[in-house]
Amino acid sequence: MRTLPRLSALMITAMLSAAATADQHGSGWSYSGNTGPDSWGGACTEGSMQSPIDLAYANTVGEIEVSIDYTNVPLNIANLGKTVQANFPAGLHMTTGGKVFNLIQVHFHTPSEHAISGELMPLVAHFVHATDEGALGVLGVMFEEGDANAELQKIIDGAKTAGKEATMVEGVELVVADLVPEELDVYRYMGSLTTPPCSEGVNWHVVSDSMTASNRQISQMERLMGMNARPLLPVNNRLVVAPE
Repeated sequence: MRTLPRLSALMITAMLSAAATADQHGSGWSYSGNTGPDSWGGACTEGSMQSPIDLAYANTVGEIEVSIDYTNVPLNIANLGKTVQANFPAGLHMTTGGKVFNLIQVHFHTPSEHAISGELMPLVAHFVHATDEGALGVLGVMFEEGDANAELQKIIDGAKTAGKEATMVEGVELVVADLVPEELDVYRYMGSLTTPPCSEGVNWHVVSDSMTASNRQISQMERLMGMNARPLLPVNNRLVVAPE
């Protein structure tokens, strides 16, 4: 199994941003055609613990304790082309397995990357965290079509005028907790980043309950990002825990 080296949160932020914008710096990956997922190479091709997966292949059931401390923060937004990303200051975190994971950023995919019995949701948010030692943990929150989400709309509106460099949106406060279900029953497994370099050793937690977004909001995100979901990968011999 490949694992991430011990990195500072600042270094991890730079690495994730570089992965999201790598095509603008000459590596040329995309989600389709000759530069699509089949051509990504490296761990993306050779790794045995890649993400995303179909969560219906869970091979055990258990209660994974996850708690979050997401306070309200000024909106800091970037439109990276392949995804929309909001960055967070120090102080927000997720706790699970006795470890504290510091929240770094949230980005989005249309449709969702993980599936359940082959079914994808139209939108997913990936809340990316890191421990002080550099271990990555992602909280995945899927959105189904329904009522509009006011906090998601703030991100959409900010992304419409944002560039690739993250900027503060004056006068806009993001209520981060309102992007996450109240009940955090999760699927848990070890996987990877879903964009090049597809580094493994990522602690994945995908919430079983979904949030809602309006049809208009989903369409707006699709226009901003395009189809940016990596195809499903084999589970192989991994432990995948489903919520009780």
